[in-house]
Amino acid sequence: MLKRFTPHLLLLLSGASLTLAFAPFNMWLLTIPALALAIRQVIKLKHRPFLAGWLFGAGWFGAGISWVHVSIADFGGLPLIASVALMALLCGYLALYPALATKFTAKYFSPQLWPMALPFFWIVAEWLRSWMLSGFPWLSLGYSQLESPLSGFAPIIGETGISALIVISATLFALIHNKRTFANAVLVALCLFTSGYLLKQHTWVTPNKTYSVGMAQGNIAQSLRWVPEQDGPTMDTYWNLTESLWDNDLIIWPEAAVPKLEPLAQPYLAKVNERAFQENTALITGIVNYNWETDEAWNNLIVLGKRTPDATYPDYQYFHNNRFSKHHLLPVGEFVPFEDWLRPLAPLFDLPMSSFSRGDYQQANLVANGIHLAPAICFEIAFPHQVMENVYEDADMIIT
Repeated sequence: MLKRFTPHLLLLLSGASLTLAFAPFNMWLLTIPALALAIRQVIKLKHRPFLAGWLFGAGWFGAGISWVHVSIADFGGLPLIASVALMALLCGYLALYPALATKFTAKYFSPQLWPMALPFFWIVAEWLRSWMLSGFPWLSLGYSQLESPLSGFAPIIGETGISALIVISATLFALIHNKRTFANAVLVALCLFTSGYLLKQHTWVTPNKTYSVGMAQGNIAQSLRWVPEQDGPTMDTYWNLTESLWDNDLIIWPEAAVPKLEPLAQPYLAKVNERAFQENTALITGIVNYNWETDEAWNNLIVLGKRTPDATYPDYQYFHNNRFSKHHLLPVGEFVPFEDWLRPLAPLFDLPMSSFSRGDYQQANLVANGIHLAPAICFEIAFPHQVMENVYEDADMIIT
């Protein structure tokens, strides 16, 4: 009985072990053997490739995004059994994508051709995962190689290409059945890692400007973020943290660092705006803007202080155009699909600040003390096409 279910168990364990390959563990060497073990089990379960791929995905996401459960359980207001069920539903959905990759590979190709076919279907499935239902691109395989020699390929083929290289190598190791196939797998892996190492030695860009940047992180407990009585203490925290940072070219506060709605925070913003100008610098902060007439809210980044080094007056005034509005909103956290139905069901679907309007897909760069910045808020940085659409010819840096 145990022997019958061994492949299923190995698929779950190999998927779960991938969590260790990503930050903060960075055990990147684990990625290829873990995936190779999974692919070998898929081949053993040749009549059930979809189930095999799904089990691997269930282990992969069940361990890798377990942090989502903290958000649901601690701040969603659901009982434990409901939050676990919701988490299981999310992981089950995400596991469909590797399942589709293994299903189509097994259906149309013999195992000997898998090193060419599986990477193709895998990348298509990953692309779908980053797009469907607004996208959930966490834990894509290429991100596990940030500290490995394979990261040398990033400037050429990006994270997606690195994912394909991992799948190619892992598939070759999964198909080992004699000395020749072992030698082939080792040779390909050595070539890939050696090439990646050599590419890392190349300087792809030459910086022609240098800026000093100061950052403040208030470390405010999430449970206190939107408690009105905490507005003053939170804003005092950021003011005090910034006291030692004014000599930088640019100062950055996090997403929604100022907890008051922008129209209500004008006295505080005016104080920061004036101080930044006096110190010959600029400060970028996250804040929520709200239009009382249209009942619209935006998750914004705004610039305070100097727009350009030779500016003769502070840049900020309410609703000025030197701002960025978040486009890629987080489902449930920032917008609720079918909200008329879902909001009454549980506090999870009625969290504070969960009904934002979208900013445009392409927006002007922020200009702070003469520095042009291509912005992204929170997980928008995980969508490279959106980020690149906002990197213009004169952009100096990306800010997230």
